[in-house]
Amino acid sequence: MRSAGLGVQVASLARRSIVRTLRQPASAIPPIVFPLALMALNSGGLHAATDIPGFPTDNFYAFALAVPFVQGALFSTVNAGTDLARDIQTGFFNRLSLTPMRGAALLAGNLAGNVVLGVAQAAIYITVGLLIGVDFESGPGGIAVLLVLAALISLGFGALGAMLALRTGSGEAVQGLFPVLFVFLFISSMNMPRNLIEIDWFRIAASFNPVSYLLEGVRSLVIEGWDAETLALGFGMAVGVTIAATIAASLALRSRLERT
Repeated sequence: MRSAGLGVQVASLARRSIVRTLRQPASAIPPIVFPLALMALNSGGLHAATDIPGFPTDNFYAFALAVPFVQGALFSTVNAGTDLARDIQTGFFNRLSLTPMRGAALLAGNLAGNVVLGVAQAAIYITVGLLIGVDFESGPGGIAVLLVLAALISLGFGALGAMLALRTGSGEAVQGLFPVLFVFLFISSMNMPRNLIEIDWFRIAASFNPVSYLLEGVRSLVIEGWDAETLALGFGMAVGVTIAATIAASLALRSRLERT
């Protein structure tokens, strides 16, 4: 009964998170529109890169399609973290903590809502890719795996946003995280495979950047098919970020509840 009760609590809070986002177009639309717009701009300006010997595809849209998956997760993470911080600032979080609602449900519900929205975004990116002529070399099975990877990425970044919201209780602090994460996106293999980056410091930075492996994991399913090593690195990095961020968020939640 206890576990069933937890499931109901998580589902209720996840539904609230999703409905709240859908009721705020300013929060729901940018995570979809901006990443696709950036992909279109980059693809138009960098299409000539496909002529470089060793470039993995002759369709830059196929190469760039991985970027919206990560960039969209960054947007939704900031939105989810900001909503949680708003709950803290308005006292809603404190009132919930005084009810039979379990602490784990408070965090899991917020993250579950973020994952559902992340998968919905990923489905839109995949649909747009198919409409503009991108061939998914891994086939329907690869698209299913891609959705799982998108869910993991959303969960990891969502836990990071929740941790900051719980630590600071400030929506402004969570929003300040976005530029930092965006820097990680740009210093990665976003626009060029790492083996073709000629600037040494940039190639080294991209190789140490976990975002590169998330991008490459998504990209491999689109343009390579089934690359076990690249997929293992992508999933491994996503799982690592998720575990670390979830532990940090859980500790922040415990500290927040102790102060309540």
